[in-house]
Formats: sequence, C-alpha cells, structure tokens
Amino acid sequence: MTDTSHAAASGPRHRAVELGVAIAMIAFGALVMYGSLQVGIGWGAEGPKSGFFPFYLGVLIILSSVMNLVTATTLDPQQIFADWSQLLSVLSVVVPTAIYVVAVPWTGIYAASLVLIAVFMTWLGRYSVAMSAAVSIGTIVAIYLMFEKWFLVPLPKGPIEDFFAL
Repeated sequence: MTDTSHAAASGPRHRAVELGVAIAMIAFGALVMYGSLQVGIGWGAEGPKSGFFPFYLGVLIILSSVMNLVTATTLDPQQIFADWSQLLSVLSVVVPTAIYVVAVPWTGIYAASLVLIAVFMTWLGRYSVAMSAAVSIGTIVAIYLMFEKWFLVPLPKGPIEDFFAL
C-alpha cells in the first residue's frame, strides 16, 4: 500500500471526507425518522405501523454516524482521502451510471441499459465497437427473455420498446 499523506499528493483530506459523510448520514437518518413519524411508529391493532421499522433504522443510522463522526475527529488532518486522478476514475463510472438512472424512466430500461453497457465497454473497457454492440445487444435480449418471457416480470419500458411492441 502506498502512503498518500506526503506533501506532493493533492486531493480532499480524509478527515474532511469522513466528517462530511458522517454529517450527511446523520441528516439522512433524521429524514428517515421524520418520515416515519409522519406515517406512525406505534403499534396498531394489525401490528406495527408502517413507520415502526424505518424509524428505528433511522435511529441506528444516526447512532452509527455519530460514532463515525467521533472517530473522524481523531484522524490525521493532513492525510488525503484520494488523489484527484483516483476520484476522476470513480467519477468516470458514477456520472454515466447516474445518467442511466435518470434516463430509465424516459427511455425504458432496455434502451438505457444497451447504451450504458456499450459505453462502458468501448470507453472504459477499450473493446471494439462491434464487440460492444454484440455484447450489449445480447445482454439486453437475454434480460428481456428472462424477465419478460420466463419470469413474467415486466420491466420499465419507454418509447423504443413501445415502438417495437415489446
């Protein structure tokens, strides 16, 4: 393992990232608890109300995040979390995946998945366009047959699937 805490390395500090994530998770846990309180966390005649388990999950999220927050204060403030080039590698996967998630409701899961697989294979995997097209089309056909025909589970469809009456 390499030591990335030397002065020449640049990137976000490990302590700052840990503190930021812990604070964000505390806010998320509070949001979960708030939403659970809105729907009820008590016990009804039919059993626990719908907010019962999410409420206590929110409590666990907050407690564990507070522990992480306390632990993060003991970290070396100069140690870097990751180099900017490493973060760029992560973003090269996260950004297309986020675009995919946003695109699925409008394009359908099959068209969006075909494009995502092809993009990842050609851009990150450095495969030929022909190989990327073959694998992405084959994967989408296999997923369609498996879910739609075999399991009878309809997946989100968009205008392209509607055009082909899939």
